[in-house]
Amino acid sequence: MSRNRPRQNGMRAAIAAAAARLMAEGGINNYALAKRKAARQLGATEKQALPGNDEVEEQLRAYFELFQNDEHPGRIRELREIALHVMRELAEFNPYLTGPVLTGLAGPYAEIELQLFPDSGKEVEIFLLNRNVSFESTDARRFSGDRARSVSVLELEWDGVPVKLSLFDSRDERITLKTTQAGRTMDRAGIPEVSALLAQSHAVPP
Repeated sequence: MSRNRPRQNGMRAAIAAAAARLMAEGGINNYALAKRKAARQLGATEKQALPGNDEVEEQLRAYFELFQNDEHPGRIRELREIALHVMRELAEFNPYLTGPVLTGLAGPYAEIELQLFPDSGKEVEIFLLNRNVSFESTDARRFSGDRARSVSVLELEWDGVPVKLSLFDSRDERITLKTTQAGRTMDRAGIPEVSALLAQSHAVPP
């Protein structure tokens, strides 16, 4: 074993912990950005491998349990309630909750991430415009099956919380969606599953 391996593993763990702290406290929602910023703060060299997202998630869970155990469950429940409200409003477009609000790793500045599967993305835009909901439209790279594609992403606010709607083709609803082309499958939950999560959280005192 290389003499540098323990040192590299130690730095990798330190980067994961620092990235988790940045995401929990600093308003950073992007794993890659948090890891790069943490690496710079710790003086990591370019040769030192960055931790995986799963390693950062593990540190995030530990951070919330240790430092925000009292308020974090309530924050997650509130965000899921808002998400469910939005999903019910957009029910005709087959919405699914994904991201940190679903996994329970949302920090204080987290956005609600929804995947929609409309027949046409324009239908969603018209729906929002008819209800005087302001939004900004951008394009982002998403992965379905083994293909990368560009999808429209609508960014808006709902009850003061940022919401991001990724508009997929309706045919993609039955296809596995991934974080990256070679990455893991993205967890997602429809209206019944989110309702069940909320019912469970209300049944158990925070």
